[in-house]
Amino acid sequence: MIIFPNCKINLGLRITGKRTDGYHNIETIFYPIPLNDALEILSSTDSEEATSVVFTQTGTLIDGDEKDNLCVKAYHLLKKDFPLLPSVKIHLHKAIPMGAGLGGGSADAAFTLQLLNDKFGLHLSPNQLLSYALLLGSDCPFFILNEPCFAGGRGEIMAPLPVALAGYHLLLVNPGIHVNTGWAFSQLNLTNNNTTSSLQSIIATPLATWKNVLINDFEQPVFQQFPAIGFIKDALYHHGALYASMSGSGSTMYGLFDKKPDKDFPFPENYLIRQIAL
Repeated sequence: MIIFPNCKINLGLRITGKRTDGYHNIETIFYPIPLNDALEILSSTDSEEATSVVFTQTGTLIDGDEKDNLCVKAYHLLKKDFPLLPSVKIHLHKAIPMGAGLGGGSADAAFTLQLLNDKFGLHLSPNQLLSYALLLGSDCPFFILNEPCFAGGRGEIMAPLPVALAGYHLLLVNPGIHVNTGWAFSQLNLTNNNTTSSLQSIIATPLATWKNVLINDFEQPVFQQFPAIGFIKDALYHHGALYASMSGSGSTMYGLFDKKPDKDFPFPENYLIRQIAL
């Protein structure tokens, strides 16, 4: 079976405080977008131990040990509770940029849970899948729902939210800069978080009014450390974006346009640029 994990952007991102468990409470709106990896899971026919999983990967190279891959972790998480889960071969073709604020790794993990559930008839409910997904990462539960949501807590407390972006054009720009999420959190000045309007009320206003009120708290420290990322935001507005922001803790920037943007952007050739009609 093969499936195509998509990614997300954040419409606004507020960090409201640090929790006793070491995580942070956030408020954000997750919005799924059709930029996809490809994930295939096959039953293994090799004479291997029943607990084994063989992982292969193409596309953008994923650094690190295979056992730390979230797809592999998702398999072993289910294997604990379903010891008869057979050995599998997992192949991931990676197209979503990594360390980019798009949640690609989280999506791959969540889609692995769903694919294993469907392929092997585990009969896990959506709520059970959400619980497993949270064990893999704070963003993972969103990709079980995979619809526009307001999210609080670590990102796992979600409520579907109508977001009227149909008909707009999205331009994603990733400069290939890896922003470490832990570092980004360490740079936040939570005492300066003076917010008034809720994200839900802002998102209900016309998109053209979002510019100065729908804010990502990570932008200030990230732009200061990596000025090239801030330059992307300026360029998106200069070329007609109605709203531009960083997704997650970066480094991907996006702009929302009321018509298909032109291709004359001043970005280096090595930047990943994707135009998506919503």
